[in-house]
Amino acid sequence: SGKPFYAIMHRIDVGPVIDLEPVNPADVPVTAAGALKSYKLAAKAISRLQSLPSGNISLLCDVLVREVSELMGYDRVMAYKFHEDEHGEVIAECRRSDLEPYLGLHYPATDIPQASRFLFMKNKVRMICDCSAAPVKVIQDKRLGQPMSLCGSALRAPHGCHAQYMANMGSIASLVMSVTINEDDDETESDPQQQQEKPRKLWGLVVCHHTGPRFVPFPLRYACEFLIQVFGIQLNKEVELAAQLREKHMLKTQTVLCDMLLRDAPMRIVTQSPNVMDLVKCDGAALYYRNQFWLLGTTPTEAQIRDIAEWLLDYHDGSTGLSTDSLMEAGYPGASVLGDAVCGMAAVKITSKDFLFWFRSHSAKEIKWGGAKHDPINKDDDGRKMHPRSSFKAFLEVMKQRSLRWEDVEMDAIHSLQLILRGSLQEESENDSKAIVNASLDVAKIQGMDELRFVTNEMVRLIET
Repeated sequence: SGKPFYAIMHRIDVGPVIDLEPVNPADVPVTAAGALKSYKLAAKAISRLQSLPSGNISLLCDVLVREVSELMGYDRVMAYKFHEDEHGEVIAECRRSDLEPYLGLHYPATDIPQASRFLFMKNKVRMICDCSAAPVKVIQDKRLGQPMSLCGSALRAPHGCHAQYMANMGSIASLVMSVTINEDDDETESDPQQQQEKPRKLWGLVVCHHTGPRFVPFPLRYACEFLIQVFGIQLNKEVELAAQLREKHMLKTQTVLCDMLLRDAPMRIVTQSPNVMDLVKCDGAALYYRNQFWLLGTTPTEAQIRDIAEWLLDYHDGSTGLSTDSLMEAGYPGASVLGDAVCGMAAVKITSKDFLFWFRSHSAKEIKWGGAKHDPINKDDDGRKMHPRSSFKAFLEVMKQRSLRWEDVEMDAIHSLQLILRGSLQEESENDSKAIVNASLDVAKIQGMDELRFVTNEMVRLIET
């Protein structure tokens, strides 16, 4: 035809696929210059990202959405983060002043199904120029045994449900870029080659919306994709740094608590400052020791804590504790009585009958949910248009029975304290007489205290290094 096109190739199981994107004839003489300009703009944005001080993921995301907005020209650009339970949150936004803000809104995990997340891991950039445009039927050679997959194609038409989702949000065009970071790994690889090959996970998305049709040329998309890759590297460093700082804080708190244990009975870790509530994020904590109670913050009553302890001994006696973000789902019979004040719990056994508890309230009090949940069975009475708000409301009710989940690093800190407590507390036999003191037991106790001091000194050394 003599018309200029960008040829964008990717490979599928049956062979290569080439997307042909038309180039405006008037732009042909300056195509190379335009591409170079795009890369220079992206390079400047990358330089500004890399000049930011470390330790502030929020600032990093704020600067990113501003840079992408200037580079791409969309009405709204958002940094969208996935939480551990897979729901999403808008953590940074740059928008046209007359548009409704989405910053701080949370969206159900069902807004972005697993199939879409899988595609985002394979195809890092997804552009929809006009969600209202009629899709064009694919004509393929009869010799192909099955329909050709367009999963990796930039020209793939949006699913009808997603087009409706965009329309519900007042968006006609969009561009979405995936942000990936390293999978969580306890062991740090020293070999750069091994670090490069670490499995990746989808941290979130950079989402651009436009209220009218919008097409972004391939060179500019490619330059912006490179910017997002650099952002992912920066973000990965920040995530790892934040995890290290959390671990260091918890290790320091553990050391102080251990020092208290050396000087007094376990009550000190709930009656003095810092206390067990400083170890992990929680709304309340309790020590149930020798049939006595020490309560901090928002907790069940003493009678309810005794009931929880008996339930743990009856149904979880084979384990040394239990952690859950929903006592209701864990099967505790009295969960409904506790209500929203106590939904999550981490409990560890410190003797055969005594426990240390951490409690969390429901997480809905901290979350502002947004609409636009697309559920095919959720429609208006006339059956013609999806109604996002009703299913969103039901989701909020479910969340009110659930706390924030307990992170692995938090449970590691709790279990470490549990081991130290179990080592420092002397198990009492039913037939023991408090009047009889055995010299060998005193020696063993002294040795145990020496071991505890060694653990404390080792923790101090780790913190200082």
